[in-house]
Amino acid sequence: MTTDPANEVPDGDMTLMEHLTELRTRIIKSAIAVAVGAVICFIFRNSIIDLLIEPYCNALPSDDERRLITQGNCTLVQTQPLEGFSLVITIAAYGGLMLSIPVILWQAWHFVAPGLYPHERRHAVPFVTLGALLFFTGAGLAYWSIPRALEFLLDIGGDQLEPLLSPGPYIAFVVKMLVAFGLGFQFPLILVFLQMIGVVQTSTLRAGRRYAIVGIVVLVAVLTPSGDPFTLGVLAVPMYLFYEAALLWGALRERRQRKKSVAESV
Repeated sequence: MTTDPANEVPDGDMTLMEHLTELRTRIIKSAIAVAVGAVICFIFRNSIIDLLIEPYCNALPSDDERRLITQGNCTLVQTQPLEGFSLVITIAAYGGLMLSIPVILWQAWHFVAPGLYPHERRHAVPFVTLGALLFFTGAGLAYWSIPRALEFLLDIGGDQLEPLLSPGPYIAFVVKMLVAFGLGFQFPLILVFLQMIGVVQTSTLRAGRRYAIVGIVVLVAVLTPSGDPFTLGVLAVPMYLFYEAALLWGALRERRQRKKSVAESV
């Protein structure tokens, strides 16, 4: 296996076994990053729990009897002996995944980079930086939307239901929302990359706008654990805007390529 010294990625001429070895190496490095992030989240688990409970506190009216106050913090009701342990494991696992997103994106880029042109390989830093920013922006948008989603979900059952949330299902719901929004915000990078390697043409994306709208709504409904209309709209609208942004990027890229081809022919 040779290495491109300018871009520090393996050369394009690799056997199947070398590709599998490269994939294993990238997965191991990503797993180590997740493990390190999980340890960090375990250490700061109490602060993270307070942060994740805050949307539930904001979703309840100030005079609601369901807002249990203990030392100034909203609390959840533990109903099973092992629920606290599973709560910590959930926070460590998902938190480690979120913290390691830049490393995972970096490893993913270097795994697929051998199939790119040399001038495209130089986009590693912008790709990873933009991907990480989009992920955490999506997670931030999810955190903002969770109280609104909870208001809908807690009220839709009517007065006959008195919700007292337990920590396991609630924290799992919140972290899955954060991860789902973060992954959803990777949508433009995926479309841009597919255009770069020639899997998807800009004309195909342009012709498939109507199908894209339906597909995005279905995808969001699958990704988000709540499934409420508010959350669906909050994520579906940015994803469609990302679709249009990727389409615009592809159109500009094709225009530059045409100009370059004309200049070279002249």
